Amino acid sequence: MREMITMVVVLTVLSTFSGGVLASLKNATAARIEVQQLKFVKGPAIKIILKGASNDPIADRFTIKDGDTERKFFVGKFDGKANTVAFESYGKGYGGDVGLMVGVNIEDDTIVGVGVTTHMETPGLGATAKTNPDFTSQFKGLSIKEALKITKDGGKVNALSGATITSRAVCVAATGAGNIYRKLKPQLVEKLKEFNQ
Repeated sequence: MREMITMVVVLTVLSTFSGGVLASLKNATAARIEVQQLKFVKGPAIKIILKGASNDPIADRFTIKDGDTERKFFVGKFDGKANTVAFESYGKGYGGDVGLMVGVNIEDDTIVGVGVTTHMETPGLGATAKTNPDFTSQFKGLSIKEALKITKDGGKVNALSGATITSRAVCVAATGAGNIYRKLKPQLVEKLKEFNQ
């Protein structure tokens, strides 16, 4: 009985120590991980969407609490005004979630551009949603307030050949971004005033 108690105590101490070390490592690397994501995952899409901005959208960013979720918004200044934000939304694709960065002009509620950030889609088919500018350029100028669909579903977006599910996922992500935008627009307007001073 004594051996069993000793073993339980030793295992408890080791588990507690290991958990503490892992938690410390996670906290210590969180900032580095965020920098790497901004540089290599989200950054390229943000730079394409907000091309021509007079500021650095990656440096000019803010967070808004949306229920339990913290959403990051990247600011684009055009003609001296901070009037555009980019933020990420997700849609369910063929291989998993498709991350989509969506840029929106808050003055006229139009999409200025979209870019796929993350995906697990089939190479050569769904994966081209990230690299095919003809596909992503279809979203430019569309209203962020309307549900976006592929033409097969009665919408305005032509699906990628052989990748209907991925194309739908991108549309779902863009529509989801619209829902987020409508809910948070008053806060976005207030936050952007800080960048216009």
